[in-house]
Amino acid sequence: MKERIYLSSPHMSDEGYEMQYIQEAFATNWIAPLGENVDAFECEVADKVGVKSAAALSSGTAAIHLALKAAGVGEGDIVFCPTLTFSATANPIIYQNATPVFIDSDYKTWNMCPEALEKAFQKYPHAKAVLVVHLYGLSADMDRIMEICRRHGAVVIEDAAESLGTYYKGRHTGSIGDYGIFSFNGNKIITTSGGGMLVSDNEERIAKARFWATQSRDQARHYQHSELGYNYRMSNVVAGIGRGQLKVLEQRVAKKTNIYKFYKRELEELENMTFMPSNDWDQPNYWLSSVILQGEVRPADVMEVLSRENIESRPVWKPMHLQPFFDKYDYIGSNVAEWLFENGVCLPSDTKMTNEDLNRVVGVIKGLWNR
Repeated sequence: MKERIYLSSPHMSDEGYEMQYIQEAFATNWIAPLGENVDAFECEVADKVGVKSAAALSSGTAAIHLALKAAGVGEGDIVFCPTLTFSATANPIIYQNATPVFIDSDYKTWNMCPEALEKAFQKYPHAKAVLVVHLYGLSADMDRIMEICRRHGAVVIEDAAESLGTYYKGRHTGSIGDYGIFSFNGNKIITTSGGGMLVSDNEERIAKARFWATQSRDQARHYQHSELGYNYRMSNVVAGIGRGQLKVLEQRVAKKTNIYKFYKRELEELENMTFMPSNDWDQPNYWLSSVILQGEVRPADVMEVLSRENIESRPVWKPMHLQPFFDKYDYIGSNVAEWLFENGVCLPSDTKMTNEDLNRVVGVIKGLWNR
């Protein structure tokens, strides 16, 4: 069996930054939730992306949940959500007893289509919030989306789980809407093993989110709770990993970019293969290099031959409106997301890949076209 090539796996710094913070946490016995690493990680992420405040949480999903709660989303409210995303974007809408309405993608960005969003507001003019995803590190068309949302008075939450290090017109994704969320899951561009961050310029709302995330414990000597709370805070050890990882974010973005450029250089001449879109205003982190196949060679064919060589790949996300749990909710669009799902495949984009690994991947793929 050949050595495994992963889609996107954890990559600790060569400098050992993470262990320095972890060892400090152990030396001071701050291994339980909260501590210096948590406070510092919040400040460092906020400073990195250019916002005033951040709350370190147990997952990106928890961050979306608290963003919706901070936005005042509750029972019966309508929340617009891209259909082309992972279920973690949509699930928190249900946690809040709200109703998701799924919005199609566009070919230009693979993200939420502004025209479909405008149609959604025509049908649901009182929608409370809009969740925008920056898929695979590609930024959505934020100027148009923000203009539409501001005109209709909707709160904008950016799901930047896949796009830390991506810029839209010089601004970090996650810093443009009312709230932004990041994920530090094991497959993300930097990882804390598991964890997330909620960010915003609204310092009061972030402070409230921290309160909810620590079981809504009131300021009292005894245990007193006047609101529903959650066990969502990031631990001090995990935050130490994040602080170390944040130091190498630019290195990881550079490596992801090089992987994308290598694939494009080696594969773009293959018949009926096109790469994920690029726009003048978008500076992606290229979290996953993804392609569209429109000929006889199908995504399943590519994934199968790669799998036989112990190389991991995966389809583009299956749209939410096609998922058994979510198929009862409304969908606005013209089936662009379905087309991307049917024709797209994500290639291995692991930052530990060597040139030999990259040549191995493209060699297997080229072999399909040479049959």
